[in-house]
Amino acid sequence: MMFMGFVIIEGCTDLSEEILDETSSGLSDAEAADANLAPAYAPFSSLFTHVNYFNLQEISTDEAILPYRGGTDWGDNGIFIAMHTHNFSTTDPRIRDTWNNIMKGIARCITALNVLPTLKSEKVNLYIAEARALKAYYSMLSLDLYGLVFVKDNINETSQILRGAEAYEYVRTELEAVESQLDPNVGPGRLSRGAAQGLLARLYLNAAVYRDPYAESFDFRAEDMDKVIEYCNKVIEGGKYQLSPDYFALFDDDNHDNPELIFVYDQRAELNGHNRMAYFSLSGDQYPLPEFPAANGTDGPGITPDFYRTWVNAYAPVDPADIDPRFYKENLPPAEACVAAEDFHINRGILRGQQYGLIKEGGVFVRCEDGSYKVDKLYNNSRNNPDIPVIFTEQIDYTVEGSGYSTGYRVEKYEFSRKSSSGRNFGEADIVLLRLADIYLMRAEAKLRKNGDAAAALEDVNTVRAARTATTPAPALNQMSLDLLFRERGFEFYWEMLRRTDMIRFGKYEDSWTEKTNSDKFKRLFPIPQNAIDGASNVPGYLVQNPSY
Repeated sequence: MMFMGFVIIEGCTDLSEEILDETSSGLSDAEAADANLAPAYAPFSSLFTHVNYFNLQEISTDEAILPYRGGTDWGDNGIFIAMHTHNFSTTDPRIRDTWNNIMKGIARCITALNVLPTLKSEKVNLYIAEARALKAYYSMLSLDLYGLVFVKDNINETSQILRGAEAYEYVRTELEAVESQLDPNVGPGRLSRGAAQGLLARLYLNAAVYRDPYAESFDFRAEDMDKVIEYCNKVIEGGKYQLSPDYFALFDDDNHDNPELIFVYDQRAELNGHNRMAYFSLSGDQYPLPEFPAANGTDGPGITPDFYRTWVNAYAPVDPADIDPRFYKENLPPAEACVAAEDFHINRGILRGQQYGLIKEGGVFVRCEDGSYKVDKLYNNSRNNPDIPVIFTEQIDYTVEGSGYSTGYRVEKYEFSRKSSSGRNFGEADIVLLRLADIYLMRAEAKLRKNGDAAAALEDVNTVRAARTATTPAPALNQMSLDLLFRERGFEFYWEMLRRTDMIRFGKYEDSWTEKTNSDKFKRLFPIPQNAIDGASNVPGYLVQNPSY
């Protein structure tokens, strides 16, 4: 059997890997099959982080903005400002790191596909299908972000580069070739049959964009929308997945068995996941865990006033927190109180105004007389401004006043891991990549785009809204249009790394929003990292940069 070592040359587009050691390991063929498939998923841990894929998909949109906090934090040579304003550069390290992780994933899938056929195990055919589907998923990410895919069957070959319609067809045929061969019962941390069906629905829904990413208007073909509906029907009618009554339970530490989740980055504690989706937006003076005084937020991104106003305008004169359970979940009293450690959970959703939490003095949290923890108004002690309260404001921008440590409403969608001793490490919540609500909303969109069937689309949207019965669900809508559906996708999937793709498909990515006025359609795709271009320079004309970079 074989131990596989992986060497990925940053930016090298032939996806080179080498076998570092080939020995008799004592593994059975079944164990060796596991050992060859597992590494293909490993790049998820670096890919799906706050500064990589999340950054590209969210901070580039009207949902998230990350200013240079206080003139000292999150400057990062201006990359997050450039991301939000669509002034990306070919040397952006986060665009590069996202690229490298996708390429690493493709390379490991190819290696698995080369090795698996040599093993004698009942798992082999299933694992071959899974590795092929996973390679198609990585390729779909590459197509969505960078407008191209690399194709080869042997790790020692030079990849063929496909763009546009050819690239789309490659991903489509790869996923469809193995959809029926995948295990319907694995997951959500592995690519199951249901996951492939959902990804195929997503692929067909974006087919018009992928075929012609710079089109003045996208050609949403009826036959593509029929396939979206077909694959969504397969997922829904298969009965394996159910909408979660509790919206925020989808993002809790123990969400792995939530029946709404179809495909995730599995990062339960034993897999040493990260907690950065939870800590990224919180104040440096928010300490979510009584057990760990070092675990706090980082004053990262807030939501733009533009996105916030979509909520306000939808529900006026009612506060969105009082009518839509997806907007906010209050766990802490908004006043001075004493709370037992086991009952202490920070608020979730979109956080506004004065924040309350644990009070830290001399490196420890203040206790009440009964030994419980004191909860009170928070101040910017960690920022050496103990007289300035932590009051999250609607306004956030790149001015001095708009980029203070407390500007912007914040998002705490994922539960702050109860084991995250530093605030950054030991995430337990699986990072959601595909869930059943998206299947319903994709089907609704396909029905609208195919023949304007607003009644059928409205039924799908209201099915999702009505499902959140752990509290009073959001009221049913009484009409549906593409603009309303786009708004609804924002309400349902904010902070879930879908916004950029949605904005492009709905023709809104060139719009203006807080601090962003660039309307260049060529920014729909990110630049190919410069080091990738340089690494391929020994083959003239092999890797061509995307337009405008």
